[in-house]
Amino acid sequence: MTEQKTAAEASARSTRPRSPWPGLWALVIGFFMILVDTTIVSVANPAIKAALDPETNNLDNVVWVTSAYLLAYAVPLLITGRLGDRFGPKNIYLIGLAVFTLASLACGLSPTLGALIAFRAVQGLGAAMMTPQTMAVITRTFPPNQRGAAMGLWGATSGVAMLVGPLAGGLLVDGLGWEWIFFINIPVGIVGFVLAWILVPKLETHPHRFDMVGVVLSAVALFLIVFGLQEGETYDWGVIWGPITVWGLIIAGVVVLGLFIWQQAKTKSEALVPLELFRDRNFSIANIGIATVGFTVTSMSLPLMFVIQLGRGLTPTEAALLLVPMAIAAGVLSPIAGRWLDRTDPRVLLVPGLLLVAGSLVLYSALMNLDTPIWAFLIPSFIMGVGNAGMWGPLATTATRNLAPRQAGAGAGIYNTTRTIGSVLGSAAIAVFMQARLEANIPGAADADASFAGGALPPQIAEPFSTAMSQAILLPAAVMLVGLVAVLFLRRPVPTPTSEWQAAEEAV
Repeated sequence: MTEQKTAAEASARSTRPRSPWPGLWALVIGFFMILVDTTIVSVANPAIKAALDPETNNLDNVVWVTSAYLLAYAVPLLITGRLGDRFGPKNIYLIGLAVFTLASLACGLSPTLGALIAFRAVQGLGAAMMTPQTMAVITRTFPPNQRGAAMGLWGATSGVAMLVGPLAGGLLVDGLGWEWIFFINIPVGIVGFVLAWILVPKLETHPHRFDMVGVVLSAVALFLIVFGLQEGETYDWGVIWGPITVWGLIIAGVVVLGLFIWQQAKTKSEALVPLELFRDRNFSIANIGIATVGFTVTSMSLPLMFVIQLGRGLTPTEAALLLVPMAIAAGVLSPIAGRWLDRTDPRVLLVPGLLLVAGSLVLYSALMNLDTPIWAFLIPSFIMGVGNAGMWGPLATTATRNLAPRQAGAGAGIYNTTRTIGSVLGSAAIAVFMQARLEANIPGAADADASFAGGALPPQIAEPFSTAMSQAILLPAAVMLVGLVAVLFLRRPVPTPTSEWQAAEEAV
């Protein structure tokens, strides 16, 4: 009798569905590394400029360290999501993690700013292979009524990265040099690779035809638009070479983007972007929301870090410590928000979350002057952390909740492309706006004797410099309000029975 009972228990254990949580934790390590890498570079920008580009006072050059990464990240996301469906999210994730880790080594060894920018682009390619797979695995392994908690962990990862990235960046830049912000990725990448190899499940694949015409059109459109925005100030919004002007590039990019959308609508075989996904109102609005979030998070860090380090004379480590309340609040509250999201309307979290982030940026702007005590910067940092808990996980869950398993890769690719395009445009736009505000507050700033490369600025320059940066940070605040208006139009999602979701997953 005992033997029969033991056999029955063993049989039950063997047929019991495998818990998706260990695999998610393994994927989170790689996702964490991508986010840490972005925040580390934001803190290290002044040091990188001082080491590799000390001759010029134009801030656009060093901004390309971020923009090149984001551009190479954004362009392939649509197809890497489909690659995960075709060859398995685990396989594509592991290849991307290997590329990212090796590119990190090359970044740290870069002898020039140009070489660093090139290897950052390779890093972006690796990140593009990894990111859609994290969301696709969540969509395919967690039933809809548990997905909020999983996306809560996804959101908490971003909060912890906000803490570890700036702190590690500050400590490494101050103690060992800017190169080590990239070298630190190597051991993390190796550990993440081994754990993902062991713990991430192999999911069923689904054949896809790859729309290479769509890939080319989307890449050309994005490059033209972003390059035009990024380099507009450098060329005074005029001629770049020959008959080609900055505005000509931007307009050409918009035209090609329109052609891409038309081609996607007319494609009879599998389109790169299945436009039918946008018939889901919540998917469409969540994509608008995440674009504004990507724009805001990427663009706000540049004027903030420059004013704290150059205007107030803090070291990278001291500047990073001011972000600790943000990271702790986001890391602690994101899992709680995720569990709550499984039982409530997403607007209950998204509206206050986006509003708090916008408000924190306005408060930062008011505090960015030479008279504000340094400790006061902790207040908007905490407010922003609370707001972050109410936007990352809820937006991702809202976007993916109604996706069928066979569309998980495509949906994740579109969502992350939208987020990254927002980040690219934010990086480009903030560089233009910062330079414009510098010229307005410090006439002839590009030719001024005062250097913006590193160290505290003299008081006669620091005051107008801080004023320019406080004006620049209002741009992401305004964009965040656009996202706030968008999420007001979300609908409360209709619960999908777990049995229906399991049947759809098995059908794949």
